[in-house]
Amino acid sequence: MGVRVRTQRHGGGFAVRLAGWVLLGVCWSAAPLLAEGVAAGDPFAVPPGLRTQVEFWTSIFGEYSSRQVVIHDTLHLDRIYSVVDLRDLVADGLSDAQIEVYQREQVAEEKERVRAILVRLHQVGADADDLTPEARKIAALFATDAAPQKFLAAAGEDRVRAQAGLRERFATGVEISRRYLPEMEAIFRREGLPLELTRLPFVESCFNVRAYSKVGAAGIWQFMPATARLYMRVDDTVDERRDPIVATRAAARHLRRDYEVLGTWPLAVSAYNHGRAGMARAVASVGTTDLVQIIRHYDGPSFKFASRNFYAEFLAALEVERYAARYFGTLHPQVPVMTDSVFVPTAAPLPTLARMADVSPDTLASLNPALAPDVVEGRVPVPSGYLLRVPEGVAAEVELRYARAMAVERPKPKPKAKVSGSYVRHRVQRGQTLAGIARRYGTSVAAIKRHNRLGPSARVRSGQSLLIPTG
Repeated sequence: MGVRVRTQRHGGGFAVRLAGWVLLGVCWSAAPLLAEGVAAGDPFAVPPGLRTQVEFWTSIFGEYSSRQVVIHDTLHLDRIYSVVDLRDLVADGLSDAQIEVYQREQVAEEKERVRAILVRLHQVGADADDLTPEARKIAALFATDAAPQKFLAAAGEDRVRAQAGLRERFATGVEISRRYLPEMEAIFRREGLPLELTRLPFVESCFNVRAYSKVGAAGIWQFMPATARLYMRVDDTVDERRDPIVATRAAARHLRRDYEVLGTWPLAVSAYNHGRAGMARAVASVGTTDLVQIIRHYDGPSFKFASRNFYAEFLAALEVERYAARYFGTLHPQVPVMTDSVFVPTAAPLPTLARMADVSPDTLASLNPALAPDVVEGRVPVPSGYLLRVPEGVAAEVELRYARAMAVERPKPKPKAKVSGSYVRHRVQRGQTLAGIARRYGTSVAAIKRHNRLGPSARVRSGQSLLIPTG
């Protein structure tokens, strides 16, 4: 059915790419986004002990198609036994569902076939006269391994693994990321964090805003609910994990704390997958903060393939994204969408708010991905207190229309009743601070931050629009 299985040895690719580093860096607009971090000495240079892993994941992200499945050793990623290639089935017109079923069958058969070859090599040795050419190629992958049980150990259930390529998904992620990265980088720059960390969503979700995992993680940063609630609103109407910008502020705070506790960025990045406490246990167990040594020697019960490879995946993602033109050719990056925010004082249906903003409900929903499906579809109103993003330039008109609508719908207030909950919009001028703005309007810094979704350490910038509570 058009399936090709080929055997190869993986290696050398990363060194080749490094040789063209400077030339490739000017091929696409991604390079300037990382210039500041690189100029500071590239805190995420590839450790020699992780080069093999980074080469593997670079190929998975930048070279192998989703219809190519790499059969490999889980401990030695340069031992690639074969590649199940189903790309011809796409050209033959089979549906994705049909290809998925066939792919699972072919991959399972191929893994068993590789195990059988490894077992036979254990039984007859690598120098047996009747070995097939493929068996000899696989045996050559173990040329530097002197362990007497090396073939039998490699045939274990947990050693022969299949990894599908992610080239198409990563390329799409690069295009989507351009909508969000400028603001994400600004957040990390204000927090004093390396800008390279804004590329972690490539590993977590490839910038899929709607990404949900089997275990309940959500959004481009794949926050679990319990962790997210330390920084964001997560409930039945609003899930801020799905808002790339709000979640980025949370990720910056979380990564900063990981770094403060663990002391190195390789450990802090690994903690994003394995947990802060888990990495602290690994450091204590192995007696070093060297991540390469931890990967080689730590045998914690939950420190498995994903945790051991997470930092290498991150480094590979940096390389592929930084030189996207080298891997993907011409892409069509999304552009940032400029917005303002409107405070919703009382619950209101999204379609009503969309009419006030002169946009479709779908457009308004796309600007507010944190809103739950029930809210987007109009079954539940946008909750009171929500800071609604609207297209830039229409916030004042939305507020005016909203106030008029409320005046018609609400009964007149009783005489002498105290009216509270009023707001004004303030455009930050050069040199102004939150403290000075708060004094000017007779409010507090905390109130301004709360109504504008600003983090505890956030600072304002010239030209920024703020909603100021004055009631």
